[in-house]
Amino acid sequence: MKLTGELLIGQQAIKGSRDPIVAIDPASGERLPTEFQGGSVEDVARACELAGAAFDSYRETASEARAAFLEAIAEEIEAIGEPLIDRAVAESGLPRARIEGERGRTCGQLRLFARVVRDGEWLDVRVDPALPQREPLPRADLRQRHIALGPVAVFGASNFPLAFSVAGGDTASALAAGCPVVVKAHPAHPGTCELVGRAVQAAVARCGLPEGVFSLLHDSGLEVGQALVADPRIKAGGFTGSRKGGLALQQIAQQRPEPIPFYAEMSSTNPVFLLPAALAARGRELGTAFVGSLTLGAGQFCTNPGLVIAVEGPELDAFVEAAATAVEESQPQTMLTPGIHDAYTHGVATLSAHPQVHEVARGVAAEGQPNRCISALFMTRGEALLDDAALQGEIFGAAGLVVACRDAAEVKRVAEALEGQLTATLQMDDADVDAARALLPTLERKAGRIMANGWPTGVEVCDAMVHGGPFPATSDARTTSVGSAAIQRFLRPVCYQNLPDALRPRALEESNPLALSRLVDGQREH
Repeated sequence: MKLTGELLIGQQAIKGSRDPIVAIDPASGERLPTEFQGGSVEDVARACELAGAAFDSYRETASEARAAFLEAIAEEIEAIGEPLIDRAVAESGLPRARIEGERGRTCGQLRLFARVVRDGEWLDVRVDPALPQREPLPRADLRQRHIALGPVAVFGASNFPLAFSVAGGDTASALAAGCPVVVKAHPAHPGTCELVGRAVQAAVARCGLPEGVFSLLHDSGLEVGQALVADPRIKAGGFTGSRKGGLALQQIAQQRPEPIPFYAEMSSTNPVFLLPAALAARGRELGTAFVGSLTLGAGQFCTNPGLVIAVEGPELDAFVEAAATAVEESQPQTMLTPGIHDAYTHGVATLSAHPQVHEVARGVAAEGQPNRCISALFMTRGEALLDDAALQGEIFGAAGLVVACRDAAEVKRVAEALEGQLTATLQMDDADVDAARALLPTLERKAGRIMANGWPTGVEVCDAMVHGGPFPATSDARTTSVGSAAIQRFLRPVCYQNLPDALRPRALEESNPLALSRLVDGQREH
């Protein structure tokens, strides 16, 4: 499939009219072939017009047709073959195996949501039949289902050019809910975005759906993204990226004449708590394993463990010594973009210059190679973090901060002072159960996923997963962006009172023709 650098608006491929975007291979610093012209406000309006026109038809597609569409997208992505892998590797600097795995995850997500659509549980059908003889007042016939919110704006992420991008989790869950999608491509991997966008476009045509179900726009500045969130036909947004970018777009979403939900995943340091028995029994092992998680993918994961919190003492010293050795042996890794590398370098320099922070170790130097992440390990005291909230700020990359606390009470105070997180990890042994129990209520208030042992990098795509958390981890702690529950972000309930069966949606018809699980007069019927 040849890249053209065009916008994909409905079933059309259109040259943009704004400044061109050129992808950079971060491993070499070289420009990649093909220019991608930025879109305009007019292009946004056209894509949103098509999405609005497609909405009522698409949201009422039969569950089998919508599920088949999601599966068709997966098949079209797989059919691209090696050119997709080659381009994504070149644009991201990520290893080939990582990109191949991410393609599998992307297609797996689409197939997961096809299953969700077929199951019908997302409709959450509730039926309270009429009770005309009830005293003192009769009850009307009341029936509820969930419907799609409307067209959704999706912003591709830098760190997952496939799984959190054009056909990633936000797009898959929105399409599953019945929402047309307008995607703003990420400028770091425009070629990858075009290839996947054309796969989605082909699936729309193959399944005979309205063309406005999907569009892809490039933005050479901020104009397209801002106009997309502001467009009155857009009814929700999904975003993965920086806190600054997420808050700016959320503000636009909230200040519209009709405010809309904007689901932004933004910032998390994913604290790891080393509890006493575990630290005493396997502190050195934990130190080495921590650095393995810290440096995975150059630390460019939303769930990168950036904070380690424990009680000071020789056990923690052993952990730090092992972690320092692992950091010093870690090789430089390519970061996603020159901008991300610059931000990482600045963040590390700022942390290193903090008067209450001690630099423990740095990784192997990059030897003149561009955009390389040199891992770093720092240490501070619990009281310093309590005095300066800036110390818990995210550094996107392989930089970790160990927080040494005087006692368990200070560990608890540090936990209470933390911002909202995607994850919190308890490294614990059986003897640590009481200590873990004491921390658990705090961590439940602070994080979307709490784990015992293991490391937070790696997010399973399944029904039980929560990839979300209190602010600033996300803009809405009630939701998840990974897993089947992500569909709930793009739905709303509608109640139908006393409608005759001829007017009821099929999911609410008396005979239950879709064979759905329904709550009928308070009793679950299957």
